Amino acid sequence: MIDKLKSRFSIESNFQLFKIIIVFGITGTLALYLSGPVIDFFDINKDAILTYYLSRFLIVFPIYQICLLVTAFIFGEFSFFWRFFKKMMKRFKPRN
Repeated sequence: MIDKLKSRFSIESNFQLFKIIIVFGITGTLALYLSGPVIDFFDINKDAILTYYLSRFLIVFPIYQICLLVTAFIFGEFSFFWRFFKKMMKRFKPRN
């Protein structure tokens, strides 16, 4: 399983795979943690469930992207995550 992940991510060492998994874990937690104060700032409450979760998603997504690159830089994996970021952004680009 580890070899399959390493080949999929085009990485060579188990340590690099470990760092990538840690970066994903820290980034997800940090993005959710930071989105709470932003939701509070805009005074979005849970009464309107659809509005709340849609707003939360729209706020978490850019926070996640920023946190991902910053955390990757701290762990020395910026080049890997920059490629990952560009690939993800291409999926959101409108097709002609």
